[in-house]
Amino acid sequence: MLSVNQLRSSYGRIEVLHGVSLDISAGEIVVVIGANGAGKTTLLHCLSGVQPIQDGNIIFRGESFNTVPAYRRVKHGLAQVPEGRQIFTSLSVEENLRLGAYLYTDDKVDRDMEDAFNMFPILREKRNLPAGGLSGGQQQMLAIARALLSRPSCLLLDEPSMGLAPILVAQIFDVVKNLKSLDVTVLLVEQNAFGALSIADRGYVMETGHITLSGEAQALIVDPRIRSAYLGL
Repeated sequence: MLSVNQLRSSYGRIEVLHGVSLDISAGEIVVVIGANGAGKTTLLHCLSGVQPIQDGNIIFRGESFNTVPAYRRVKHGLAQVPEGRQIFTSLSVEENLRLGAYLYTDDKVDRDMEDAFNMFPILREKRNLPAGGLSGGQQQMLAIARALLSRPSCLLLDEPSMGLAPILVAQIFDVVKNLKSLDVTVLLVEQNAFGALSIADRGYVMETGHITLSGEAQALIVDPRIRSAYLGL
């Protein structure tokens, strides 16, 4: 579904991604783990089109995305849930969700809304309240639901567990795991290495703009290099 080949990207004169390559097949959950500053968020921004690339290729469902603007990538089925949620705090929960469906005017939007409320019942309860009044976990649920309203075939998730209590982290990871049943492919960027690898099919390790290790998720969990560097074991 998604192939990244020798991707390079910079902020000014500082190159952040140094020839990153990875592949994601349809129906997979693939995780990229690494420390702060490794380039994980920059990678997602390149894929979603909000960060320019200097070299390499992004191929999504057989089509080059190198020069496709961000809004067209959404139309093709690639959506991002950004780090920090970035919801519209002054708008209601329902208004935030409907903004996620801005591409569509068909009758299915209301059914999509119902699906979102069934997935996150707390959002139904608070649908008319300002989104800024939600807890951190509820805001993360809203950010994921909003992205799903764009009907993505591939979802880019940036640090969904950030700042959440452990019980909420478990709930969010359960939601991500269940996205497979909706035929949504997931690329998940996370610092919570154990939680992310526990629900993923495969994983990549990123360090200072390079992919340094990759493999099946369960193999990475027991890899002594991962256990020492990321799991604290």
